[in-house]
Amino acid sequence: MTAKRTVGVVGLGIMGGAFAENLAGAGWRVIGYDIDPGRRRALAKKGVEIATDAVDLVAKSPTIITSLPNPLALKDTVKAIVGAHAGARVVVETSTFALNDKVSAERALAKADHVMLDCPISGTGAQARVKDIIIYASGDRKAIRELKPLFGDFARATHDLGAFGNGSRMKYVANLLVAINNVASAEAIVLGMKAGLDPQVIHDMVVGGAANSRVFQLRAPMMVKGRYGDDVTMKIAIWQKDMAVIGAFAKQLGCPVPLFAATRPIYNAAMASGYAMEDTAAVCAVLEQKAGVKRTKHK
Repeated sequence: MTAKRTVGVVGLGIMGGAFAENLAGAGWRVIGYDIDPGRRRALAKKGVEIATDAVDLVAKSPTIITSLPNPLALKDTVKAIVGAHAGARVVVETSTFALNDKVSAERALAKADHVMLDCPISGTGAQARVKDIIIYASGDRKAIRELKPLFGDFARATHDLGAFGNGSRMKYVANLLVAINNVASAEAIVLGMKAGLDPQVIHDMVVGGAANSRVFQLRAPMMVKGRYGDDVTMKIAIWQKDMAVIGAFAKQLGCPVPLFAATRPIYNAAMASGYAMEDTAAVCAVLEQKAGVKRTKHK
């Protein structure tokens, strides 16, 4: 396959790794970097060129996608981009962080003549692997328009939401619904099991009816099996960061979010119960314990 333009990906975790793998498969020359040597080795096997460090990646990549675990990693990456003293770069920031963190990064990059776009992702790691994600793009409209071919090779759709920061605002709205729907899915399955129904039957009946949702489709299969570490799409520990961001954002606006607030103790209990590195679907296990449900095999 003839190589397209070059793109760098900083952060090769569940999401960033999927971006890099899909772009390499679509013919892009992908330069990747992650502080975890295991992730570097895994993506090298998928056709991604591994940079020696973030500065090396910046030197080789006119466009850089960042998918990072926390604001400190964003700050360090921005410092590396500025410190590389390369020509103007476009930085596509896809993580979910507080808006203040993204604005600070955008200002620092702008001072060095780089363009940063706020482009959080709607979708899970499983969806990212099959390009079934949506990009909430915001910032420089010309840059967003020029990057549409790149976005199209790792996402199902891209929406230009206008001014920088609107992408994050939309992501907070979407993740609020995900938080509620995930716990609601677990609550329904546990209620059904407590009533004596087979969890697989519950799943099949909900998927075929009006109560279905994309979150139920993605997470309920894990809840049916009672296994949350086999194919993690979002770790509870990382999700807690997103929950804190959404809660602080709503509080800042003075906007009541009673259903979202009601889910937080369930996620906290999942963390305390040892599910930090497992999928957020593990809230089902928390509710099972609270309900005194003991799984039995059904014919």
